Amino acid sequence: MLLLLIIVLAALLWFKPPALLRVGANYSAKIVCSNVFLAGRDPDEVLRVDVQAPGISILKLMRVSVDRERGVVRAGFLGLIGDGLAQYRSGHGCTVLPDGKLDASAPSQLNSMTRIGPPVPPVAPVPPSASSTAPWPDGAAVETRAAIDALIKDPLLAGPGARAIVVVDHGRIVGEHYGPGFEPNTPLLGWSMTKTVMAGVVGMLIKDGKLSLDQAGFWPGNDGREKIRLKDLLAMSSGLQWNEAYGAVSDVTSMLYLQPDMAGFARSPPLAHPPGEEWLYSSGTAVILSRIAKEALAQPGATEGHDLPTFIKGRLFNPLGITTATIEPDEHGTLVGSSYMYATARDWARYGLFLLQDGVWQGEELLLPGYVAMMATPVEASHGQYGKGQTWLWGSDAVTPGVNPDAAFGIPADAFWMSGHDGQSVCIIKSRQLVIVRLGLTPYAAGYTSQRLVQAILKATQPAIGAQASTAEPAAQ
Repeated sequence: MLLLLIIVLAALLWFKPPALLRVGANYSAKIVCSNVFLAGRDPDEVLRVDVQAPGISILKLMRVSVDRERGVVRAGFLGLIGDGLAQYRSGHGCTVLPDGKLDASAPSQLNSMTRIGPPVPPVAPVPPSASSTAPWPDGAAVETRAAIDALIKDPLLAGPGARAIVVVDHGRIVGEHYGPGFEPNTPLLGWSMTKTVMAGVVGMLIKDGKLSLDQAGFWPGNDGREKIRLKDLLAMSSGLQWNEAYGAVSDVTSMLYLQPDMAGFARSPPLAHPPGEEWLYSSGTAVILSRIAKEALAQPGATEGHDLPTFIKGRLFNPLGITTATIEPDEHGTLVGSSYMYATARDWARYGLFLLQDGVWQGEELLLPGYVAMMATPVEASHGQYGKGQTWLWGSDAVTPGVNPDAAFGIPADAFWMSGHDGQSVCIIKSRQLVIVRLGLTPYAAGYTSQRLVQAILKATQPAIGAQASTAEPAAQ
C-alpha cells in the first residue's frame, strides 16, 4: 500500500507539479539559458551560484540540461519534476516557455559560439564610428585612477558577490573592477534597472508623438482601469492590485515564470485604489509599459514601421554606442521591461551617462527637455523614495518614511538611482557629474547597499579645497 501511495504521489508530481516547483524550474532554466548563451558562462557554475532565492531550498535540488545546438535549456526538481524550459534565439536572448512550445525556427538562428565548444565570453564590438584608441565613451580606451581602483576593489565597499564596478567622472571612466570570472565584455543582468531603460524608451515614443503622459484608455470597458494614464504607470501609481513578493509564488514570480503572455497577466488584476492616488512598486506595471510601447509602434503611420527591439537598437542603443544590450521577450514577443536586460557594466554606464546628460548624447536630444527631470521627480505617495519615471531617489529602503537614508552618507540630494534585484545599481549624481555602476549577486539578506561605496567615491573625487570644480561638459556631449 505504501509503495502504491508513493507511486501515485510521484505520478501526480510528474503530471501536475505544484506551482512553486514550476516557478523554480522555469527560473532555473531561464537564468542558466541567459548566462550560457549571452554571457558564455558555465551552466553548472550558474546553477550552483546564480540560481538562488532566500528560503527556497528546493532550488539547490534543481538540475538542468543544455542543448547548445538548439539553444534549449531544460530544468526540473532532481531533473525530473517541474518542466522548466527556456530557449535562446540569436539577437533576442532567452525566453521562458511555460507552455512548453519551442520555436522551431530558432536553431537556424544560433551563432557559432553556441553550437560547438566550451563557453566563450562574447567580445563586445566597437561601434563603426568609434576608434578603439579613442577615450571612452567615444571609443574603448580607458585610463583609470589608482586611488579609485583601490577603493572599488575593497571588499567592504564593493560588497559580497560584486561582479563589476565602473565609475564615470565628467564623462570618463576613472575606475573599473571585475570579480573573478567576469570581464569588461561580460553582459550582466540588471534586473529592475531594466525598468529605467524602458522609461527612456517610452520617453522617446512621447518625443515622437506616439504616446503622451496623460494618455489613457489602455484597458477596454468601464471598470475604472480605462482611466489609468501613462504617467500613472510610469510612477507606479496605476492602482492595480499586485503582489511583488519574491521567494515564493506571487504575482511577480507567476508573471515571470508561469505566464506565456506576461503583459496580459499584468493587465488583468482589478483596481485596488483609484489610478494616480497610491504608490505600489510593481514589475507588472513595467511589462504593461513594454506592451504599450510595442503597440504604439504597430499603429499605422508609426515612424519606425517595425518592432520594438529594432526601434530600441536603432534609436537608443546605437546612438549611445551600446553594443552588448539585450532585452529579452516573453513568448508573445513583449519585452520583459521589468527585469530582463543584459549588458556590460560599461554599457550600463553609458545609459547612466545619458540620463546624467538629461537625455542628450553628442549634442542630439533623444528625449524631450525636462523628461529626465520628470523621471527623477518624487512621487508624493512614495514618501519621496521613488521617481515619476521608474527611478529610485534613494539608494535603499528608508527606515523612517520620508527620511532619505542617503543623506547620512553625504550623497547629494540630486542623486537618483537605477536599482535591481540582488544588488544591481547605477547611481547618477548630476551636481558631481558622477555615474557609479555596481553589478553583482548580492541577496537582500546580505544587508549590503551601494551608499558607502558612493560615499567613498564622492570623497575621492572631491576637488581640493580652494580649487574650482571642472565646468567642462561631459565628454559624450
